[in-house]
Amino acid sequence: MKKEFSTMYRICSNCIMDTTAPGISFDKDGKCEYCQNFYNNILPNWRTDQSGWDAIMKIVNQIKEEGKNKEYDCLMGISGGVDSSYMAYLAKVKFGLRPLIFHIDAGWNSQQAVNNIERIIDKLGLDLHTEVINWEEMKDLQASFFKAQVCHIDTPQDHAFVAALYNFAAKHGFKYILNGGNISSECVREPLEWHYHASDLRQIRDIHKKFGTIPLKTFPFANIFKYRIYYKYVKGIKVIKPLDFIPFEKEKAMQFLETEFGWQRYAQKHYESRFTRFYEGYWMPAKFGYDIRKAHYSSLILTGQMTREDALEKIKTKPIDDETAKADFEYVATKLGFSVEEFQSIFEGQNKSYRDYKNNMFFIDLAIRVMRFLGLERKIIK
Repeated sequence: MKKEFSTMYRICSNCIMDTTAPGISFDKDGKCEYCQNFYNNILPNWRTDQSGWDAIMKIVNQIKEEGKNKEYDCLMGISGGVDSSYMAYLAKVKFGLRPLIFHIDAGWNSQQAVNNIERIIDKLGLDLHTEVINWEEMKDLQASFFKAQVCHIDTPQDHAFVAALYNFAAKHGFKYILNGGNISSECVREPLEWHYHASDLRQIRDIHKKFGTIPLKTFPFANIFKYRIYYKYVKGIKVIKPLDFIPFEKEKAMQFLETEFGWQRYAQKHYESRFTRFYEGYWMPAKFGYDIRKAHYSSLILTGQMTREDALEKIKTKPIDDETAKADFEYVATKLGFSVEEFQSIFEGQNKSYRDYKNNMFFIDLAIRVMRFLGLERKIIK
């Protein structure tokens, strides 16, 4: 069953974000708020020239100095995607750091992702720590989000990835975490209706309380206040995003990884996880009318890596073909303990948003405003 969406349609004159992003606004020239945010807040503060290199090398030298006499001087997560794979190369070869590579197995890795991680680790001679999430707990929480009828069903995975990484860093005394997030391909952030804060533990617990069936005894948790305030200002953990300091182009990075490591590219961003491929490629656009590629391609348009014409042409095709969507639908349903009929019933159910469940949105907004007022955090990415 295909959902019906608003007929009052408008698309940005500069990128391809449109009115499927709830509440989107446009200026008199037809440019959307995401473009305005990029030109007004991000671009003036983004340095990838020599000054950017000098800035990241100053941080790198500090990491090396503080990491003397330690087995590892920093911690970094890897998914097998292009950003984290390239960052591993950058950290070891270009920066000369000694990172411990951290991976979360949430039960949905594609074989392609596993192969890519192995190729990167083996050729660079890095050590890998893999933390495996209790599958029954992950399964129960993910099933709960489906039953809740919200769009942000990837929250259990996203939360586990960040919480496990930060908790591990705090437990083992790591002061620096390298993060593959980057302005180059992520300057247009998904609206909250598409992708609500995975760090809102109040919402996670409320949804699980309503729809879960087993206690989450070992699932890694860390709410936004813990890792943005306690871990940062009390434990002294610093998150560094090296890709924001250098020229980083997605296509060139993928070509380099293919040549140097035998790395294999994915059909779309985030498709290293079979669950995320299903969520972003089918469930999200078919049930809710949200095509996350609009944000991904718009980021590439704004950073000069894709033309608007090419993006408009690409967006005409489905994220995944019907045969793959059908196979993924049956695979995800079975893996989460639903019959195909039960899963179809959920798909056809009434859509809900994060607002329909308990959440900490008011306090998250307040905390961010206070931190910005005090100069502890500067808004660069919307």
